[in-house]
Amino acid sequence: MTDAEQLLWKRLRGRQINGHKFRRQHPFGDFILDFVCLERKIVIELDGSQHLDSKSDRSRDELLAQAGFQVMRFWNNQVLNELDSVLEVVWSALETHPHPDLPLEGEGTTGDI
Repeated sequence: MTDAEQLLWKRLRGRQINGHKFRRQHPFGDFILDFVCLERKIVIELDGSQHLDSKSDRSRDELLAQAGFQVMRFWNNQVLNELDSVLEVVWSALETHPHPDLPLEGEGTTGDI
């Protein structure tokens, strides 16, 4: 792992963000996801400068979005220099991204019998 990945993993592991479980280096199809919360379908990717304007990253993100994942990309230097801000963005996404097992608003039963 890179220094940025190690630093972020120390804060994601062990359900430290509101009890949400993250996995690192998780396989998905032909890809390896840096970090993923499967229960909320949130993917976190850390990028170095080699990812600037990467067409393969955009294609990959589109495939993940089609599978219901929200992909969050951060630059390594963001994690190294602004970790608390990165974690706030992650926390916000975890709280607002729909839970895949729950019906979306307007779906399912209303509770009326």
